[in-house]
Amino acid sequence: MAPNVPAPGPIVGIDLGTTNSEIAVYRDGRVDLLGEPQLIPSVVGLDEQGQLIVGEAAKNQAALFPERTVRSVKRLMGGGQTIQLGSEKFKPEEISACILRALKQRAEQALETPLRRAVITVPAYFSDAQRQATFAAAELADWDVVRMIHEPTAAALAYEVGQEGRRHLLVYDLGGGTFDVSVVAVEQDVLEVIASTGDRRLGGDDFDTCLVRHFFALLQQQHDLPAEALQGRLAASLQKSAERTKIHLSDFPYALVEEAYVGETAAGEPIHLRCEVMREQYEALIAPLIDRTMEAVQKALLESELTVLDIEEVVLVGGSTRTPLIQQRLETLFGLVPRAGIHPEFCVATGAAVQAAVIDGVAVDAVLLDVTPYTFGTNAIDARHDGEESYNPHFFAPIIRKNTPIPVTRSEVFCTVNENQKEVEIKIYQGESDDVRDNLLIGDFTVTGLSPAPAGNLVTVQLALTKDGVLEVTAQEKVSGLQKSLVIRRSFQPGDVKTVSAAKERINRLFAEGESRDDDDEADDSLEASADDSRENETDGPHHLIERAEALQPSLGESDATDIAAAVAALKAAMVESDVDAIAQKQSHLDDLLFYLEM
Repeated sequence: MAPNVPAPGPIVGIDLGTTNSEIAVYRDGRVDLLGEPQLIPSVVGLDEQGQLIVGEAAKNQAALFPERTVRSVKRLMGGGQTIQLGSEKFKPEEISACILRALKQRAEQALETPLRRAVITVPAYFSDAQRQATFAAAELADWDVVRMIHEPTAAALAYEVGQEGRRHLLVYDLGGGTFDVSVVAVEQDVLEVIASTGDRRLGGDDFDTCLVRHFFALLQQQHDLPAEALQGRLAASLQKSAERTKIHLSDFPYALVEEAYVGETAAGEPIHLRCEVMREQYEALIAPLIDRTMEAVQKALLESELTVLDIEEVVLVGGSTRTPLIQQRLETLFGLVPRAGIHPEFCVATGAAVQAAVIDGVAVDAVLLDVTPYTFGTNAIDARHDGEESYNPHFFAPIIRKNTPIPVTRSEVFCTVNENQKEVEIKIYQGESDDVRDNLLIGDFTVTGLSPAPAGNLVTVQLALTKDGVLEVTAQEKVSGLQKSLVIRRSFQPGDVKTVSAAKERINRLFAEGESRDDDDEADDSLEASADDSRENETDGPHHLIERAEALQPSLGESDATDIAAAVAALKAAMVESDVDAIAQKQSHLDDLLFYLEM
């Protein structure tokens, strides 16, 4: 007799955001956002007793205790960094797992049933490493990810359920930490993403940073502060003021900023912030960032082979799209008033819940087709003989090209270059450059024991990309059938059971210790809502970046080591001159270099 196993709960949709996260379910013909409040800040911290706090409580302590609080962890996913919270160290996947576990708890409480299965959204321009890090975070939080979909695609699903007719939509998704723009074709309730691009290092957090620099420049004039003073509690306090100012300027032409205490000078004197920011002034600060998003819009149109006249609707996604200048620029470009009928913070979770219902067998009038935002391929030697012989050992051979509908399986045939070659090294790259050195290496393996044969022995390389972003690689020698495979799946490799178990055990322990307390209700009422930027706080300040760079430099190749040395020298020079703008620019450049080299 079969055991009496309870029926699994519904599949839910999760928007794991940079600034806020939400969880939703489709039931009774509509989408319900679960939990109260519906938005949970994507902030994690440890309180004074070392207990885990997630959401509003963690956000509230950020200004006073940035050293044991982290936000915007989504920007660190897939990068391999270590995050210090108080006396404990975490991987970005573990921090995200804490957010996912908190979402799970609130949803199970709201639905009064255990939950296990979820559709999770990611930015369309997330790298393979970032996607697999998200899978790892879900595993640590005891979620089974039945599907991973792009955020702009989810937003289109939220808007287009039950709609009729054929049209093209442009989804402009500007969240707290990432930017995506997608062109979506809609016909007879079928949605197909035909082009997608963006910037995974651009979002509303960067708008806040522009205001932080502005505020700090004013304080430098008043208190003669050194450039390195912009860290720790002062940086967190200015970040809080910047976020509130940004939100206020979305609805009003100016904001009066008054903070009685944001920190103190080296001599112990209190630092006060009082200034007025006009909307035009703020828009001038962020205009270069908005220009970058508009360049991405034009790129998406070019890749979709459409013009602005072919776009019937522009959909706004993400809280940062409330910025009036963004809406004005889009309306001027397309001649259309952008559509924002669904709360911009909620439409991604709404679309994820719709897709979850489709997978769960619920009758929903929408079908999702998705595409890969990157080209995947392998390394090869390109030998040309047109007039003059040339030899390129760093040639990138695409196999699955960008914007190909997924799931997809593609293969290409390559040949050996030496007689009786016994083995061949297969390296898999992600990127758009013809030179593999400019692309991202995501996996490699060696096929050994090839048959004795003259140069030109054929080897087939096959790539199979699933809907969830899992890449299966197979290399097969044609003559013998000898083959070897690789699955590029997760940051925690399947064989690394001890690592996964240890991380799960720690997260379970932290949640168990705080289970008897309600994070939101127990928060200190004397603290104001605040935000800490993980790229501006003490952990990732200029001095720490330089230490990371100098520690990494000996292990790098000549070219990368030279780039790092130049970036470190430029940042040090800016710090000597106390040039705030230059420091921020050089710090961002070095941070980006480390982001890729440490992966």
